[in-house]
Amino acid sequence: MKRHVVTTAAAALLALAATSAQADIKIATAGPMTGQYASFGEQMQKGAQAAVRDINEAGGVLGQKLVLSIGDDRCDPKEAVAVANKFVNEGIQFVAGHFCSGSSIPASAVYHEEGILMMSPASTNPKLTEQGFGNVFRTCGRDDQQGDYAGAWLSKHYKGKKVAFAHDKQAYSKGLADLTLAAFEKAGGKAVLYETVNPGERDYSAFVTKLKAANIDALYYGGYHTELGLIARQMREQGLNAQILSGDALNTLEFWSITGDAGEGLLFTFAPDPRAKPEAKKIVDRFKAEGYDPEGYTLYTYAAIQIWAAAANKAGSLDTAKVEAALHSGPFTTVIGDLSFDAKGDRTTADYTWYEWTKGNYVEVGDVAPKS
Repeated sequence: MKRHVVTTAAAALLALAATSAQADIKIATAGPMTGQYASFGEQMQKGAQAAVRDINEAGGVLGQKLVLSIGDDRCDPKEAVAVANKFVNEGIQFVAGHFCSGSSIPASAVYHEEGILMMSPASTNPKLTEQGFGNVFRTCGRDDQQGDYAGAWLSKHYKGKKVAFAHDKQAYSKGLADLTLAAFEKAGGKAVLYETVNPGERDYSAFVTKLKAANIDALYYGGYHTELGLIARQMREQGLNAQILSGDALNTLEFWSITGDAGEGLLFTFAPDPRAKPEAKKIVDRFKAEGYDPEGYTLYTYAAIQIWAAAANKAGSLDTAKVEAALHSGPFTTVIGDLSFDAKGDRTTADYTWYEWTKGNYVEVGDVAPKS
């Protein structure tokens, strides 16, 4: 009899534990947690962890607590698909990811097939939301928007001068370089060089030699901070002082650790600093009190989870179709401002401005004129 009572009690405890486990809602973030772009993975992880903490402290989603999984795709398309399939097996409801467009695009096909909502905080290649997948969103802008801004600026300030374009062949990199070049040409500009480099190399001296031989005034580079950091350093070492410009993947302090003073004056485009928004003050102050500066895509990842949570609560359900419909009924108040989504899952508005690297940090400078 005693054995039966113990067994019954144990069974009850197991049932209670199972019920509690089922009450947790599993969500995830995924990006380059290791590898050469790991500084961005850290931004995403910090943003996601903070969002989950704050949402849980406020009562969770539909009265249930969130549990966060972290996926490391190393910005590799095959790894991204493996991570996506792992999330499927874990029963993940929502993914704030991925980072690199080359990862987000193949992963999105898995999420679409399995009915999992994803919202990238960083993947800017237009193809991501041009696939017709209703479950795919992003909190960042698109490269055609970023490229239009940068290309028009280049045409205005470098009219009649020698401008070169280059990228590292990755989906984000090529898309950004090509769309910026298209906007530059549409405004009357003409590139003197269009080159590609291999990502992950250490020596770009042959590429720099080509730039030097063309006597360029400016280089627009589509790509990531690790490669451009080396290119910038090697340009200055060869005495090539042309203006260097790039896109939003330069918003990590790790860039200066690669360039040192060779990074001085480099310009890149990104949205107006989300850390400066009144809506972000409370969370930014909390991050800083914990010894972390929420730069780059930290707040964009936080916002992705914040939006999904609000949409699920609005829908009164975790059903993908219902939450998807709620996501299209914005705007949503977030740490990066009020956001609404169009039919493709893109932001209805996305602004860009210039930032300049100076003395080990980057500062927002707006529509700055190039230094002579």
